[in-house]
Formats: sequence, structure tokens, C-alpha cells
Amino acid sequence: MVRVLLRRLLGAFATLLLLASLVFGATRLLPGDITPIVLGEEASPADRARLRARLHLDESRLVQVARFTRDVVVLDWGTSLRRPGERCLDRVREAAKPTAALAFTAVGLGAFVGLALAVLTTVKRSDMLRRALDLVAATPLLAFAPVATWLLAWKLRLVPLPGDPEAGLAGLLFAAGLLALPLAAHLARLTVALLEPLREGNSLRLVRAKGATELRVWVAHALPQVASTVVVIVGAQLGALLGGAVVLERLFERPGLGLLALEAWQARDLPMLEAAVIGSGALFVATQVAAGLVASLVDVRSQEP
Repeated sequence: MVRVLLRRLLGAFATLLLLASLVFGATRLLPGDITPIVLGEEASPADRARLRARLHLDESRLVQVARFTRDVVVLDWGTSLRRPGERCLDRVREAAKPTAALAFTAVGLGAFVGLALAVLTTVKRSDMLRRALDLVAATPLLAFAPVATWLLAWKLRLVPLPGDPEAGLAGLLFAAGLLALPLAAHLARLTVALLEPLREGNSLRLVRAKGATELRVWVAHALPQVASTVVVIVGAQLGALLGGAVVLERLFERPGLGLLALEAWQARDLPMLEAAVIGSGALFVATQVAAGLVASLVDVRSQEP
């Protein structure tokens, strides 16, 4: 487990460095002078010179890359251009909390509903449920989230608007539910595929012979046999849900990394934009490492006599 942990941490570190390099290339190595993009065409030569010095654009490309990489590693992500004195890292930390809360709530709802649907579909052998799961899993978030919000929050007034700052827990649960629905369908489909080969296995036959109900057979005896694979699936989907959370935040103007990145882009706040993108990537990588470790632990315990 120590070797697995070290290998995953090194992989995560390498991934973050690669992401930082891509962000640097996309924002700092553009052809031409980027200061008019940040300050506007009406900026004076003196203002442009000050910005170039602040962003170290007057140094060689090699020195810029080395400085940027060092700052990412030591968590010195600079200060906002539009809010003098505000550290980008502090703002990213603040924005990451609602994004993580949204994603983790969504993955909890999606995992519970997905596994319940998987067991129900397996027990009932329902082709109709299978087709419904295929349809929901194939529907993009951007296709149904606005429609569901318009119908449930605006037309029927059953739930609050996802971006309402006063919605509190209800707003979080509704937004998480929008994210959880595709996850639940996807997880249910894959779990059904994992459970079906176990249907006529000797272990489940023995449990049935002892008088266990079908529900108990699948929940208490079949699901544990595929638990490690289910954890890997949920972990992979958690990364996708973090991306979905960012999209949902931008769509409904919910606080979080998505809204922070959008505001930084609109304000042409280059350091804050870079920090928001790197922070989102760091959160994604951290969840993948954690999910992988949990899956390894589950797999090891499942193999114990």
C-alpha cells in the first residue's frame, strides 16, 4: 500500500506539473503582446510596461517557465490584478469549498440511487429500466439541466433556483441532483453488467439455498463481490462530476471555481484565471488519487480469507 500511495502521489504531482505547463503555454506564450488583452487597447505604454514587469514577461521564456513552475510547487500563485492585495491561492481555496460540496453531494446521491437502480434492474430483469438508464446516461447535462430547472424551479416552484444565494441546503441538493442523475444512470448500467455474470454462480446459489430473499442475495452477497470495481467507477465519475459542477456553476452563477474562472476571464485577471484552472485540476487529481486508494483497500480486503 505504501508503494501504491507513493506511485499515485508521484503521478498526481506529474499531472499537476503538466497541467501547469499547459496553462502557462496557453496564457503566457501567446504570440505577440498580451498586455493589450489584459489592460485594453487604450492602456498607456507605462501601464503596459508595469504589467509586463509584474508578470515577468520581460524575462526570457526559459526563466518564465522556471519561475512559474516554482511558484506552482510552493503554492505562490500571485495576487489578483483586479483586486490588489488579494492572493489568488486564498481565493481559489474559498471557491473550491462550494465546488467540492456540490460534487461530493452529487456523487453521494448518484452512488446511492445508481446502486439501488442496479439492484432493482437485476432483480426484476427489467428491459424497460435498462432502456431508461441508457437514455438518461446518454443525455448531456447541458441538455436537461436548464429544462429541469425551468420546469421544477420556475414553472412549478417546487425547488429553489440552483444559483439563488439564499437557497441554502435545498439549492445545494437540487443542483447536486441535476449532477447526480447521469451518474446514477451510468453507474447503474455498469453495475448491472458486473452483477449479471454472478447470477448463476455457486456462491449465490448457496445463499439462495439457505432461504435468503433475492434482495438480500444481491445487496448483501453480490454487491460486495464487485465493490472494488464500483469504487473505481464512482471515483472516475467524481472527476467528471467536478467538471460538471464547474459547468453548472457557470450556467447558474453558483459560487465556486467555475464562477471564479468565468469572472477572472471576463475581468481579464490573468493570475486569477491561471490559479482557478490549476486549482480545479488539483481538486480533480486529489479526488482521483483518493478514489484509487480506496479502491485498492477494498480490493485487498475482499481478497482476505
